[in-house]
Amino acid sequence: MTASLNHFDAAGNAWMVDVSAKDETVREAVAQGAVIMTREGYDLVRAGNMAKGDVLGVARLAGIMAAKKVDQLIPLAHPLNITRAEIDFDFNDAELAIIVRARVSIVGKTGVEMEALTAVSVAALTIYDMSKAVDKGMVIQDIKLLKKTGGKSGTYIR
Repeated sequence: MTASLNHFDAAGNAWMVDVSAKDETVREAVAQGAVIMTREGYDLVRAGNMAKGDVLGVARLAGIMAAKKVDQLIPLAHPLNITRAEIDFDFNDAELAIIVRARVSIVGKTGVEMEALTAVSVAALTIYDMSKAVDKGMVIQDIKLLKKTGGKSGTYIR
């Protein structure tokens, strides 16, 4: 196996990175994405009047659950002991966009960027699922890492 932190050994075979020698540090990642909707769908979600129920409440739970399952979804991801997972929503009236933001934290040997990005993705997909009867043309876009802290590489801010 190579000493570098990548997912391939010297022969090109996939392997899970060995993080056993890394220090445990407080690590946090913040990710964001947006769901662009029609006026009707946007207004229904914002008012909490979508026929399927509390869209944002269910999306929040889905995002938190997704953050805890990344090792089952992303090949070679480490199972992590998540200490915090939060999902927040903002409304952009001008763009008819629901902004989805996830903050995920651990004390561990590897980062939580994938957990935050997955949480945003699944929360956005849940908004789509619960709103598609009103608006099948929704667009999920701009899923990105905003910030990460902790670990050897330090702080990253977009």
